[in-house]
Amino acid sequence: MYLMRLGAVGAEKPVARVDEQTYVDLSDVVTDFDEVFFGTGGVDRIRPIVAERTTAGQVSRFAGERIGPPIARPHQILCIGLNYRDHAAETGQAVPDEPILFSKSPNTLVGPDDDVRIPRGSTKPDWEVELGIVIGRRTSYLNSVDEARDAIAGYVVVNDVSERAFQLERGGQWVKGKSAETFNPAGPWLVTPDEIDDVLGLDMWLDVNGVRRQDGNTRTMIFDPYFIVHHLSQFLVLEPGDLINTGTPPGVGMGFTPPVWLRPGDVLELGIRGLGTQRQRVVGPR
Repeated sequence: MYLMRLGAVGAEKPVARVDEQTYVDLSDVVTDFDEVFFGTGGVDRIRPIVAERTTAGQVSRFAGERIGPPIARPHQILCIGLNYRDHAAETGQAVPDEPILFSKSPNTLVGPDDDVRIPRGSTKPDWEVELGIVIGRRTSYLNSVDEARDAIAGYVVVNDVSERAFQLERGGQWVKGKSAETFNPAGPWLVTPDEIDDVLGLDMWLDVNGVRRQDGNTRTMIFDPYFIVHHLSQFLVLEPGDLINTGTPPGVGMGFTPPVWLRPGDVLELGIRGLGTQRQRVVGPR
């Protein structure tokens, strides 16, 4: 299934995408795609409803509605740094022995086509196309990597927007550079695992103003999604609906010589094969 949320900020309705033109409205049976939904087996519960309504032609046509993030604000957004060998190389840092973990504020979450706002005092805003994992059940101390597969509700496209000066030059605290408002566009869909043939074979790309900057594939991950979920479960409790950003391939702005930073008026376009595309306009500070 392809789960979406449509509508104005704060008033999104949960739907399931049928095809490029149509969707099934689930707002009469689901309050939201949130912690309660995922934690009570919501994905499996709506499968027959979506199938029945699709077969019966009970579908609506997309009509230019705003696409919100495909999940409600999560309990936490966790991020894995330097998880692609070629990205570690472009930043001049060593390949990590185990996942580098940091977090970003849950209120950074916005829709896939919402504006990205540069924060006050920013000098080095950057982009990162990433595969996001959505957790499907309360999870801790998983016994194996294979067990982690059952804890994943689905995958999303994420732009892990960063402010490198805040991240690296203000005490080396990554959270500072990751948590400005609008810094986590997600969607357009949450794609359930059964829709993906091989999560470690997905092409991913990002353009800035029509120029290809990132061109990678999830096969070059150092730590795959199952390893990441198992690993994190040994240190903290993962809640239903939590989002994990799994790292970015090479081509980020800080990796160029000289570096390339985002400016107001820039347009970001990005996507992952099978998971959809995003388009954001960069705007200035409030």
